[in-house]
Amino acid sequence: MGVLSEEIIIYSVVAVLFVSIVYFYLRKQSKNSKIVEEKIERAKAEGLHEPVSLHPVVDVNSCIKTGACISACPEKDILGIYNGKATIINASRCIGHGACFHACPTQAITLCIGTEKRGVELPHVDKTFETNVPGIFIAGELGGMGLIRNAVEQGKQAVENIAGRIDRKIEADYDLIIVGAGPAGISASLAAKKHNLSALTLEQDSLGGTVYTFPRSKIVMTSPMDLPLYGKVKLFETSKSELLKLWNEVLDKNSIVIKEYSKVESIVYQANKFVVDTAGKQRITARKVLLTIGRRGTPRKLNVPGETSQKVAYRLLEPEQIENKKIVVVGGGDSAIESALLLADRNEVLLSYRGETFGRIKPGNNSKIKEAIDKKVIDVRFNTNIISIEKDKVEIANSQSGEVNQVKNDLVYIFAGGELPTQFLEKIGIKITKKFGEAVLKHN
Repeated sequence: MGVLSEEIIIYSVVAVLFVSIVYFYLRKQSKNSKIVEEKIERAKAEGLHEPVSLHPVVDVNSCIKTGACISACPEKDILGIYNGKATIINASRCIGHGACFHACPTQAITLCIGTEKRGVELPHVDKTFETNVPGIFIAGELGGMGLIRNAVEQGKQAVENIAGRIDRKIEADYDLIIVGAGPAGISASLAAKKHNLSALTLEQDSLGGTVYTFPRSKIVMTSPMDLPLYGKVKLFETSKSELLKLWNEVLDKNSIVIKEYSKVESIVYQANKFVVDTAGKQRITARKVLLTIGRRGTPRKLNVPGETSQKVAYRLLEPEQIENKKIVVVGGGDSAIESALLLADRNEVLLSYRGETFGRIKPGNNSKIKEAIDKKVIDVRFNTNIISIEKDKVEIANSQSGEVNQVKNDLVYIFAGGELPTQFLEKIGIKITKKFGEAVLKHN
């Protein structure tokens, strides 16, 4: 009986321990699930829950809640475990690098563009990346592929398809003009060199395209990519600066020059070739054209004196580096308000908006800007327009009273919307279709 009693005690202790572990595990899971639920509700209130572009979709039947997708995502709080399954929290903040897709051990994640309710407009391309306009190809973010590794692969593959279709009997300045110097454009430029194509790459801003606009410390690549004329790049945790340095080194080594700050205004097919006009009044001809531009469009300008000075910018890259400045932020949308709030911590900020009140902004931003106004952290001036920008000041006019004020100023940030690339594509003749939750990247 003594041995039996000992066994009963041991089994009882083990059972109690097991039940305790399960209890505390489930309690922790419930607590974490509650936290994620609160984050989802907050994201909905701030307008961040719905995806605006490429985003992960989780198959709840395949998800085994390892949390690998959450750990892999450098953006944080895009995904969370809710009711035992991975789920979207802040979908609109997803930048589509695909870390979650590659990290999931059960292949439960698909990367999609658009949703059933909200479609995303994309140009139509065939399997060779050619559009409905023969001779014009599209690769990368514009075609829905925001992942750096896959955009690089698309740029390379597009050029491989183009290389076999060049007819040098047609007189033109170049075999190929590449529009855009982001990941796909850089890869395409290298591939064109590899295939002995005469090519010119035009970029309306700086080398790197969308990558250049990422915050300085952002991890922008989490899986290896195969770069033409270089080989495998195995930088699993790469900062923007490291990636741009690599691209510059590879381009320099192969004597490839990217023509920066050259915005393409029009592309017209004439006499069996494409005529490309730039904003700098340059006219170039090519046998083929590859578009590797982003989806965010070209910043809309105010068209006022002084707007081309170096103190004017259309995006806020590194707010932590700016302090003790007198700054004017122009605009009434979320980008303008978020930038003004970021800058107000260590600077004197004036926010100029042409409207009477802020409209169509996220509820969270609305409450934050109201608090900043009440506390006089930001000087908000409604019904105003910038009429000139000078070295140490700006002139601001009130549209109702006509009064003009001169304000001391060091920097100006303009967030006046953008000229969408869809307008540019339609002008060329490229057809646009709307995608409602269509998979861009999925496991076979």
